[in-house]
Amino acid sequence: MILDTNALSALADGDPALKPILTQASQVAVPVIALGEYRYGILHSRDQVRYDRWLGEYLRQFRILEVDEKTAVAYSLIRSELRKAGTPIPSNDAWIAALGRQYSLAICSRDRHFDLVQGSNRVVW
Repeated sequence: MILDTNALSALADGDPALKPILTQASQVAVPVIALGEYRYGILHSRDQVRYDRWLGEYLRQFRILEVDEKTAVAYSLIRSELRKAGTPIPSNDAWIAALGRQYSLAICSRDRHFDLVQGSNRVVW
């Protein structure tokens, strides 16, 4: 399962509804894109020290998904599909969806626009 930025944030905040979902996942991955968004949020947070400490402690538990040539192909196909359908989504989320497609992983997110991506499986808590 892939954690979108809002899932990563909820996990850091101790959202108890996430625990059963993550326990059932065979693996938990964080896209480098979501990690960048999360780190940006930390820089602008009032609780910067706490979130930075949490990330340092928990990041090693997750597989970090990096973008490669296969991801770029999936990204371009997803963006084209969404453009044809007239349903574009934010660019960073298209990258996350591409990683989900590439690795055949569900995306844990509250963002409904992932449902617009053909073949995407969104898990909501």
